[in-house]
Amino acid sequence: MPDYSQYNTNAQALADAHVAAYMAWYHVAIVLYVLAAAVFLAYWFFRNRPTAAGGAILATAGLGCQMASLGIRWVYSGHVPWNDLYGSLSVVALLSVALFLIFGLRYKIWFAGPIVLSVTDALLAYGQGWNKGLEPLVPSLQNNYWIYYHVPVVLAAYAAFLIGFSTSILYLLKKHDEDRALAGAGKSVGAAVAAVRPAWLDWLDIVPASGALEVITYRVIAIGEILLTVGVILGSLWAHDAWGSYWQNDPKELAALTCWIWYAAYLHLHTRPSFRGPRLAWMSIAGFGVVLFCYFGVNIWISGLHSYK
Repeated sequence: MPDYSQYNTNAQALADAHVAAYMAWYHVAIVLYVLAAAVFLAYWFFRNRPTAAGGAILATAGLGCQMASLGIRWVYSGHVPWNDLYGSLSVVALLSVALFLIFGLRYKIWFAGPIVLSVTDALLAYGQGWNKGLEPLVPSLQNNYWIYYHVPVVLAAYAAFLIGFSTSILYLLKKHDEDRALAGAGKSVGAAVAAVRPAWLDWLDIVPASGALEVITYRVIAIGEILLTVGVILGSLWAHDAWGSYWQNDPKELAALTCWIWYAAYLHLHTRPSFRGPRLAWMSIAGFGVVLFCYFGVNIWISGLHSYK
């Protein structure tokens, strides 16, 4: 009887080689993002354009490597690469860096680079533990065009909320710095000296005034909320096609609705001058915690139609 084991071995070796190919680009992206975060951190202290440009170049290079990794996985698997937690985390990281570069060019928020890229790298480092190789799509996802639209749009919303989270942290630091300077103005010499900023916080000079930074955060979160709204609508249409109903009361759907309501409340409260300030920044930071629960808590720990377990 012929021995066919060699063919199985060769097929497995080829599959392993394909996985190694896209993971190599993935690991290079992680390294480049670490370097970009370090250069943006240096920008806090050197405060010059070449340093910011260097960080942007490294982040762009990492973005290119991620695109190569996802593209190779797409070609070898024959389906979209965001079908599992590993792939979706890679897409979230890619979109976070892409939006950061876009907002960086538009609003000059390069000072947020260390936070954005550190979180991005943490997501990528965690995501590689969920890499299951080139598995076929589960039957419910096969021949379904909604996966091309719904998932990337929702992940782009999460990416925008990550950037809003980062600028909110910086807002709190800047506001505290402004309040300290204000406390020392017009007072005794001793009080003014006590209110002097520590030298290691001089990098806050590159951060715009807290009021301007709050407006930037609002605009970033507004874009995220628009994307999430579109993503939820697309998801409901997909649910109707797949299960015959627009709403299933699935834990993921409820978590996504909670996330949407949270950021809708943020946008509404921003129209109330009395609520603006640190309270709104803390609401943005807490909102990203809601996003993380919606993304990880529901998908990993709670059983449902969207579970990765």
